[in-house]
Amino acid sequence: MVYTEMLLKGAYIIDIEQLEDDRGWFGRTFCQEEFAALGLCSDFVQHNSSYSRHRGTVRGMHYQLPPYSEVKIVRCVRGAIYDVIVDIRDDSETYMQWFGVELSENDNRMLYVPKGFAHGFQTLSDDTEVFYLMSEFYRKGFDAGLRWNDKRLGITWPITEGIIISEKDASL
Repeated sequence: MVYTEMLLKGAYIIDIEQLEDDRGWFGRTFCQEEFAALGLCSDFVQHNSSYSRHRGTVRGMHYQLPPYSEVKIVRCVRGAIYDVIVDIRDDSETYMQWFGVELSENDNRMLYVPKGFAHGFQTLSDDTEVFYLMSEFYRKGFDAGLRWNDKRLGITWPITEGIIISEKDASL
């Protein structure tokens, strides 16, 4: 795996190195030793998937409050998404700054989202599935979020017409 740290400290793009032959390819998506060597969380207690039927669907911007703040590793396994994180760490020099990256079934790329970040994405194609590794169990009552289109954040979403969003996310 190739790890590229983002300007938002602690966040990484992880590219899966492919070993190819005439059958196809093989690649590691997680290595506890490599994660530990970089000081990254390597203890994941929950794995989640989400499926979105329609292009333009927005999910987010979600996070869990302490003491249940979570690390996420996000990978698009079908379709494509524009994945966004926002630094919500009060003491960070990049507080309330955001970063976005396209993830798709074809790029073999993941996003490592550290504790203290809100996370969300917009689907760029119909029939999109996203897979997550989570370092904490979901705790009802400790879930929180930022509004996906908060003008103070200024997130530039690639699709601006026909947005599909849940009532819960629209009311953040």
